[in-house]
Amino acid sequence: MTEQPTSYGRPQGVDPADDRGALLRTQESAPGATPLPPADRARTDGAPGTTAPGGPAPRPQGKDQAVSDAEHSQPAAGAEPDAHRPRPAPEAVPLQPGAEARPDGRDRRAGQAPPAGRQPTPMRRDGDRLRFVGAATRRIARGLDLDEIVMGLCRATVPTFSDAILVYLRDPLPVGDERPVADRVVLRLRRTDRIPEEREPEPGFAQLGLPPPEAPELSELSAAIAELCEVRPGGALAEVLRGVRPVFADTPAATAALPELLGPENRLDIPGGRRAILAPLRGRRRVIGAAVFIRRPERIPFDADDLLVAAQLATHSALGIDKAVLYDREAYIADELQRTMLPETLPRPTGVRLASRYLPAAETARVGGDWYDAIPLPGSRVALVVGDVMGHSMTSAAIMGQLRTTAQTLAGLDLPPQEVLHHLDEQAQRLGTDRMATCLYAVYDPVAHRITIANAGHPPPILLHLGGRAEVLRVPPGAPIGVGGVDFEAVELDAPAGATLLLYTDGLVESRLRDVATGIEQLREKLAATAQLTGPDHPPPLEALCDEVLDMLGPGDRDDDIALLAARFDGIAPSDVAYWFLEPEDAAPGRARRLARQALSRWGMEGMTDSVELLVSEVVTNAVRYATRPVSLRLLRTDVLRCEVGDDVPQLPRLRQARATDEGGRGLYLVNRLARRWGATRLSTGKVVWFELNQGT
Repeated sequence: MTEQPTSYGRPQGVDPADDRGALLRTQESAPGATPLPPADRARTDGAPGTTAPGGPAPRPQGKDQAVSDAEHSQPAAGAEPDAHRPRPAPEAVPLQPGAEARPDGRDRRAGQAPPAGRQPTPMRRDGDRLRFVGAATRRIARGLDLDEIVMGLCRATVPTFSDAILVYLRDPLPVGDERPVADRVVLRLRRTDRIPEEREPEPGFAQLGLPPPEAPELSELSAAIAELCEVRPGGALAEVLRGVRPVFADTPAATAALPELLGPENRLDIPGGRRAILAPLRGRRRVIGAAVFIRRPERIPFDADDLLVAAQLATHSALGIDKAVLYDREAYIADELQRTMLPETLPRPTGVRLASRYLPAAETARVGGDWYDAIPLPGSRVALVVGDVMGHSMTSAAIMGQLRTTAQTLAGLDLPPQEVLHHLDEQAQRLGTDRMATCLYAVYDPVAHRITIANAGHPPPILLHLGGRAEVLRVPPGAPIGVGGVDFEAVELDAPAGATLLLYTDGLVESRLRDVATGIEQLREKLAATAQLTGPDHPPPLEALCDEVLDMLGPGDRDDDIALLAARFDGIAPSDVAYWFLEPEDAAPGRARRLARQALSRWGMEGMTDSVELLVSEVVTNAVRYATRPVSLRLLRTDVLRCEVGDDVPQLPRLRQARATDEGGRGLYLVNRLARRWGATRLSTGKVVWFELNQGT
């Protein structure tokens, strides 16, 4: 069976491959074979089951034909078992109307002269139509998305069934049971296809309105008709689409509907007679488009059986398009869900640079339970989180989103890492008994150059030192989140400037081809080898480092999602930090101004003195008004100047518009207007109010 079997019947022994959709021809008649008289041939061709006088009985079709062939293949009584009995030559049958040869002897459909000894024959249409519909529907069903299905329809029908095809789809396409947003129905020309013309095109094909260039493009067919068509309620096109069944172009309904479909400036001349079919495309709920099948005048016209073929093609294509639209919507929802669950952009905290990667387990299911996050904390610290929920489904993604939100909330409370994991474990148990996840939570302090790590059954992080040495950090493994009744431990380690911390999920180091321990060792060696390329004094760029890490994955290493978070520790030098404690008394704002002025003078930033003194005075005044313990004041000099004021009052300040008669309430208004950024964070012991100024402000 060929990829695109012809839609017409063929006698046995004929090659079905015919890329122009031309009439098939019989083989040369065997010696001694006598064709049927014309009357008998007509009777045999037109009346199944009738036998011409003196002529052979007609061959049964379909299953009966196979049985008949099997019976006729048995050797006659008394014949030698191995005797070869030649197969009789096919019967010659007269041409169908419109299929007669041209005056020059060339076949009108193939454009070639029939070989000697061969006579053009019509098709035994029943068997070949079934084979064609079967092959065409298989080709249409292979498509996964909208374009593949429409292309499959075009490639399956041209040139086997028609010489040209126009496919219209609703714009926008309805999805499932959703009601269309707009009341009007608009059809958009989605794709066209046709048989390319030869260098010397046949005269009759010009009736299609196609220009005769040497190498015509498919877009030329769409240029002859309108791209958009609005279906008028109660119009001829609406009536044809409502009827669902394909109709010939010469019917009154199609004659009125085609000009509406092709547009007022249509330059496409549909051939006369039954050489065009208008077939509505109906999905599960509603009509989603239409297809127009066209045959050129040199080809035999469509008949009633071809309407059934067009109906089958239209039905399979419409159902496939409907499912493809639903699949695209589900994939879009899953992709958007995963996208919103993960951070859109990473923050830029002071003293650390970040880079990340996420790879789903499969392109067809872009959802999973892996996540990463970077959360700025008070005191210029940053929390680094990476986790992995069991599975890579929509449920895993939903659980991951809840755990990530919980981790962000707990980080905002400035809880220790082990406490964060403990609360995440409780949250996972509330979500269900089988909600398991691994997580690693680390807090980096750029001032102290230290990092605190707590682990819940997650692969250990790897620290790449500035000299190129990569080491797997020894952290307590812990139990996965969701087990319940376990304790988590935290360790505090050095985080030297220039070092890079790599957090990852097990999809990077574990697969069917290797275990976790082997994968971690390969990852460590990969990091060390990459660091050697840039030398001992220059760490590798973060983005390039992430790409190099992912290159270690082989063809069979993608069994799970992969989340990757890399943090480059720049730190803050002690000389760029000024830290004081102020007693909560009325003289505290004045002392804060003097201390800030001295620090700016030491750093050579006297030009910022006025702005810094004003903002520091306002923030310290608000702090000492309600504080009962000493107030902390810290200045950090990095690419910006950051000021942090901490107290023991948990209530966060709120920006409000002071009235003209109010004596206070303008401190935060000044901070909001003059500072580059500002904010307030609640701590377990109170809060921190901070603001940043660009250097030179």
